[in-house]
Amino acid sequence: MQVEQSWFDRIIDWGIHIALILLVIVTLYPLLYVAFASVSDAGQLISHKGLLYKPLGFSLEAYKGVFNNPSILTGYRNTLFIVVVGVILNLFMTALGAYVMSRKNVMWNKAFIFIIVLTMFFHGGLVPLYLTVKNVGLIDSLWATIIPFAISTFNLIIMRTAFMAVPDSLEESAKMDGANHFTILFRIILPLSMPVIAVMILYYAVEKWNGWFYASIFIQDRELFPLQLILREILIANSTESMTEGASAADRFQIGETIKYATIMAATVPVLCVYPFVQKYFVKGVMIGALKG
Repeated sequence: MQVEQSWFDRIIDWGIHIALILLVIVTLYPLLYVAFASVSDAGQLISHKGLLYKPLGFSLEAYKGVFNNPSILTGYRNTLFIVVVGVILNLFMTALGAYVMSRKNVMWNKAFIFIIVLTMFFHGGLVPLYLTVKNVGLIDSLWATIIPFAISTFNLIIMRTAFMAVPDSLEESAKMDGANHFTILFRIILPLSMPVIAVMILYYAVEKWNGWFYASIFIQDRELFPLQLILREILIANSTESMTEGASAADRFQIGETIKYATIMAATVPVLCVYPFVQKYFVKGVMIGALKG
């Protein structure tokens, strides 16, 4: 039997719906603005004032300039290497650490957990990190953005909590059949924790894809610049000359503005394409990681 809502409940429901719609608009509009601006005619975009609801004219010159720039393609290659290799290393190291921390019979387990969690609040600082990376010979290498950040403490805690939710009886049965720790981890624990693994992949991949700060510190060779460093140069240093060769000074300025938006789209769309494939695991994985401490 359906209970009829009171007028107050209806007002609350309408208020929630309106608030959510406004939140979606506020969140989505900046992305739509960049997408519309990237395919707009450069001259019309420069002269336009106010909000942008549709492309002004239609032109793909900005995207031609972006993908004709060798620095963009090199940045894509470097970023893909960092993301693929980095995520694999992150998952492997995080899974190993989470497995050890989730076992109940590990000596001094609580002390280790306390020390690891302490790193979330206290950091050695940028200078010691730089000196460490330099002394191990990773300066001016893509590995400098991968190896020092092999484990995120926050992600480690989430994965540990998920591993603790796996029934102990499964581990005990595996041990009776002669399984070692690696067999238990990779053939029992991880297959049962796929929602959390999907969340870890998303977390680590987005972090690697958007990372530019440490790359700007550890890498000086432009051939090793990731995509986000190239994007930073284009947006902040207004470095679009290599993509507007042959144009007049006025045309360079106009096309340069649309190139900035096209570069943002080129750096953003890959992540937007990947997210729908892991979105169905996202909420479930985070909730599993938050059930137990």
